[in-house]
Amino acid sequence: MSSFDQRRKRKRILRPSLFSVRCLLLCFSFLTFLYLVSHTLPFTSSVFRPVLVVSSLSLLSTTTSKSLQTFGGVLLPLEIEDRVLFPDHVLLLVAGGGRDGLMKNRGNDDKLECVYRNYSGGSAVKKVLSIDEYDEFRIIVRCPLPVGNYSAAVNLRWRGEDRVFEEVKDSSSLKHWNNVAYGAAIDKGSVVVFVKGLNLRADRKSDPSQFSCHFGLGKRERKDRYVMRTKALTAAQEVVKCALPRRLQVRGNVDGFDGICITIGVQQQQPHVRRRLLVPSVAKVSSLGYDGRKRSEGKYELCVCTMVWNQATAIREWIMYHAWLGVARWFVYDNNSDDGIDEVVRRLDRENYNVSRHVWPWIKTQEAGFSHCAVRAKDECKWISFMDVDEYFHLPYTTPKHQRFRELGYAGQGSLRTLVANVSSWSSAIAEIRTSCHSFGPSGLSTAPPQGVTVGYSCRLQSPERHKSIVRADALDPTLLNVVHHFHVKKGFKYLNLPATAAVINHYKYQVWEVFRAKFYRRVATYVADWQQNQNEGSRDRAPGLGTEAIEPPDWPQRFCEVWDTGLRDFVLANLADFNTGLLPWEAPPAAA
Repeated sequence: MSSFDQRRKRKRILRPSLFSVRCLLLCFSFLTFLYLVSHTLPFTSSVFRPVLVVSSLSLLSTTTSKSLQTFGGVLLPLEIEDRVLFPDHVLLLVAGGGRDGLMKNRGNDDKLECVYRNYSGGSAVKKVLSIDEYDEFRIIVRCPLPVGNYSAAVNLRWRGEDRVFEEVKDSSSLKHWNNVAYGAAIDKGSVVVFVKGLNLRADRKSDPSQFSCHFGLGKRERKDRYVMRTKALTAAQEVVKCALPRRLQVRGNVDGFDGICITIGVQQQQPHVRRRLLVPSVAKVSSLGYDGRKRSEGKYELCVCTMVWNQATAIREWIMYHAWLGVARWFVYDNNSDDGIDEVVRRLDRENYNVSRHVWPWIKTQEAGFSHCAVRAKDECKWISFMDVDEYFHLPYTTPKHQRFRELGYAGQGSLRTLVANVSSWSSAIAEIRTSCHSFGPSGLSTAPPQGVTVGYSCRLQSPERHKSIVRADALDPTLLNVVHHFHVKKGFKYLNLPATAAVINHYKYQVWEVFRAKFYRRVATYVADWQQNQNEGSRDRAPGLGTEAIEPPDWPQRFCEVWDTGLRDFVLANLADFNTGLLPWEAPPAAA
């Protein structure tokens, strides 16, 4: 046989095998394409209908089924990841229902029910208190506390269905609020962890050598399986900062840490034994970039962080007024409000006030919340003011002596932003601008002033109580330590006390009783006693002479009135009222007859 015939024979033998390999490659490529399409293309539907897959098992069975909701025919699972027991409710962290899931259609509170079990096999059902988005991984569902002998390990089900939600593996343990790691955020090459139960001293830096951060390798592994550890870099109050594991970083990129479980280890020293205890955790690492907002090309000159509880009626005036003075960006940390403030914030944002709401369900953690906001805001902002919604900057008439802070005369639009920019241009060593704070009383009123607090309250105490600060975001101390809105700054930086003719803060602290009595419910600050408690009754953080019960004194409208001060009221009416109607920007026009 010739060599030519031999080659032809080999080709005939090899052709089927080559064809088979080609077919396999084409099939594999097609299947890969289908997989990518199903996981990347958005699926939308004009009809929102949660669906639950029901098995034949009874409700009281120890086996649960996976809850599914449908969007355009795609089934999305809902799973309970964690539960945290608070003094007045149980918080459930649920995976799979974020911006493209359950929270995509608001008003779903009545579609879910809280399911309780007792040890004798009985069950009870209660209405969900609220549902809210939390982070890029989870939503939160609040359930009432159980009664009688029912367990606080509450479950969820769709109203009208029998099956309860599936639980993520090893999430069944109930965390108690006084001992839990509850949040974590990436801060450049480190991670900041927020944790209850360390019992560190207020307003003091602590020794970080006793703490460590422990990371899970994946995002769905056992909750108690942490495979990497790094040493703590700083520790203060409820905040521990650690380095990120280098072997998980790819060329300095830290985005891959999003969603990884994390907790804090505490070194315990006992006779002849050293051991490290891990704090129970519901925390997942977040890069805080999930809100999808369009960022400014440069940094905003002045931003504001605040923490609120049920301030829907107050926040509109506060934001509109300070935006007129030059605040460009707002971060509102919502601490369990139930008065519709989420819709108020969305409306303000639609009106281009550049405000975002961030759910912060952790009670009595204002200092930690402000630290969290500092991490979030410092990539967007040069200067940040940490203040409450009853605190208003007032820029009085500038005298020649202090015109270096502002132009001579009355403040104009954007004057607060200009003042801060001027301070930046004078000295790169100034990292904190301090402003005196005056507390205003009810000013003779018995009902809330219809034009807002700036116009309604005009009588105050004579002496200022304490200063409030605007701080440079890049000069904050690495510990993020703060108390009563006052942040520590890095060594080598200094503060500037503004004279009262340049700027003061009007603190509308003692308003009419119907507003003021809400302070008896709970204080947001960690190191301030709630007013129902018989502690520190003479503190400036309390109302002198009120005691521990929310009982209105007969002379309340006349209290805390030593000096009549109409400066801000006159300024607001002269500069912000509509020329034709006399209405202020935050006032609703009268309803048509």
